[in-house]
Amino acid sequence: MSAPAAQRVRHLIGEEWVDASDGGEFETRDPHDGSLLGTVARGTVEDGRAAVSAARTAFDEGPWPRMTPKERAQVLHAVADAVDAHRDELALLETRDGGKTITQSLHAEIPRVALNLRFFADYAAMAANEAYPDGGLLSYTLYPPAGVVSAISPWNAPLMLATWKIAPALAFGNTVVLKPAPHTPLTAARFASLALEAGLPEGVLNVVHGFGGDEVAGPLTSDPRVDRITFTGSSATGAAVLAAAAANHTPVSAELGGKSANIVFADADLDVAVPQSIRAIFAGNGQVCLAGSRLLVQNSVRDEFLARFTAEAEQLAVGDPKEHSTFLGPLIEQRHLDKVHSYVELAQTEGATVVTGGERLGGELAGGFHYPPTVLTGLTNASRTAREEIFGPVVTVLGFDTEEEALGIANDSPYGLAGMLFTQNLDRAHRMAARWRAGTVWINTFFERDLRLPFGGEGISGVGREGGRYSREFFTEPRAVMLRLRDQVLR
Repeated sequence: MSAPAAQRVRHLIGEEWVDASDGGEFETRDPHDGSLLGTVARGTVEDGRAAVSAARTAFDEGPWPRMTPKERAQVLHAVADAVDAHRDELALLETRDGGKTITQSLHAEIPRVALNLRFFADYAAMAANEAYPDGGLLSYTLYPPAGVVSAISPWNAPLMLATWKIAPALAFGNTVVLKPAPHTPLTAARFASLALEAGLPEGVLNVVHGFGGDEVAGPLTSDPRVDRITFTGSSATGAAVLAAAAANHTPVSAELGGKSANIVFADADLDVAVPQSIRAIFAGNGQVCLAGSRLLVQNSVRDEFLARFTAEAEQLAVGDPKEHSTFLGPLIEQRHLDKVHSYVELAQTEGATVVTGGERLGGELAGGFHYPPTVLTGLTNASRTAREEIFGPVVTVLGFDTEEEALGIANDSPYGLAGMLFTQNLDRAHRMAARWRAGTVWINTFFERDLRLPFGGEGISGVGREGGRYSREFFTEPRAVMLRLRDQVLR
């Protein structure tokens, strides 16, 4: 696959591809080598308002909300077909813009984009409504679309998480304004053009680029014409989104940060637990909110596990994400690289031992933002390194003796997004899953997904759930209807 030429990325507002209202732009660059990928419209408050207006008009006057779920499903399947047909192109854009490895982009991220579209298209078309006949009274539920949806997506899984929001919003009849992260605008723009070509009506999906605060994202969170906000990002930014939405009582679904515990018991199959634990922290270059960044290992097998885990970590290839042999590509930007390394330095002041990694990579990788798999020991769960989200390829290894101790450590966190558990004792697995304060618990695996299940977090890891019927409840306005038959009218 050849690298694309630098491009000019503009907003999609209604049916028009437009520059920022004040002509402002910013650059997007490849985090592996710093090469220029494109210049991007830097959205203003006026641009945000214009996009909301376009989405509002498309909802109030356009055909999309008035189409049947089956009719909308046909369009969304056509968009998914276009994604499949352009998988190689989208995967390369994703890899160059965000540093995700081409293997992950090709075989996980872009296929999941198409799956998001197909799943929610079919779910909306086949979802059942409740009806309760009671003599002469028939009570039932309607699920009309909520209206205009603001979707604000992150840079660590750009198009996959954008379509996790877009697909259900559209499937249930809403119109959308998407603001992708400024670090990774390319696939959102290309996806929007494919969606229009596939038959999505104009104004149903709008895409604006830029930054938060008083720039383009302002109206997306504070405009009273917005009916729903779905956000994925840091817990701090999530709090700001919730505060902005509060003035208009706009419902928000927010999937935020994590500091997930990965617990390995002595009876675990280490041939499963070691590679899955490697994947849980180092896949996605460690920039995964679900990552098992607190690795709890029962003390009786801790030395054996740590030796195998460290040896495997040291064999992971770090380098050009366009190479299929690469396991870890670059971090997203210099500022984030500095943050990740500062936590490793902090860990050492807190008493940590760096078992492997812990130094910035130079040589042929000096032109990018590369950091090696890093394993830390010697800390407690009270340390800042073990409690704060690092969002990089850094894992803190903690020991424990009993099930109660492990569960106590896992739950001793302000976060509650996910957890991983490796054991062959099914009774223990069920006991712990029931008491674990986390939105998702994986047992003897990692990152398996059934899109019918709820996804979200507890504590500062989020508000609300999405997936299956949970997405329908969020992206619609459930309405109760009660009908008394004429010959049963009370007199």
